[in-house]
Amino acid sequence: MEDQNISSIELLHNIKIVLVGTTHPGNIGASARAMKNMGLSNLILVEPKDFPNDQAIFRSKAAKDVVENATVFSSVEEAVSECDLVIGTSARERTVPWPIVNPREASIEVAKSLPNQKIAIVFGREDRGLTNEELGLCNLHVHIPSDPNYSSLNLSQAVQIIAYEIRLSVLGREEHEDSWDVEFANNEQTERLIDHMDEIMQAVDFYDVENPRKLLVRVRRFFKRSRIDVMEANIFRGLFSAIQKKIK
Repeated sequence: MEDQNISSIELLHNIKIVLVGTTHPGNIGASARAMKNMGLSNLILVEPKDFPNDQAIFRSKAAKDVVENATVFSSVEEAVSECDLVIGTSARERTVPWPIVNPREASIEVAKSLPNQKIAIVFGREDRGLTNEELGLCNLHVHIPSDPNYSSLNLSQAVQIIAYEIRLSVLGREEHEDSWDVEFANNEQTERLIDHMDEIMQAVDFYDVENPRKLLVRVRRFFKRSRIDVMEANIFRGLFSAIQKKIK
């Protein structure tokens, strides 16, 4: 049992915590501290407003190494392109509903996806969260059910809550293990599939390009929710290529 736990603890380091557009460097440091408390160390920053900064190091306390080893990207799409499971934090209802879970349910999905899948948990800007386009890159949305009279959480508090739930589920992941015969398509592969389908729909005048309404959002939601595997993605891509040949 001890060896099993050591293996599980090591898996925590493979989970990316992605902070998007963080305004205050102190929040980066505090989030790094929350991560290290729960055994997470893979910090990703997307367009931070002020980084590197001594305040991030100061607020991180003993998690200085997490801050210093953080990787910076210019977009969420780039940061999660190789990930198989992407979970985005969301504090409000969307025009087109997306699969939404609470932190415990999200952590179970994370535990089921280890050790073979790359995982990212994406946290939005302090003042306005993630954009609809960024949330569209996610398979699931996670919502922390706080008191409606004062629902605002500090970024590091949100990281702490979700990191805690992930730690519990990953350490006990044998209860949630699931198997699949083929690797899941990662985010980049799924996005290419969606783009290919969009090309086909435009080629056959399936929708008005000037007024697509919510069609593409719903197509993206379908594929993200389904979490298709590589073979399924290739089947769709092959079908789309055959259609393109026929209509030329």
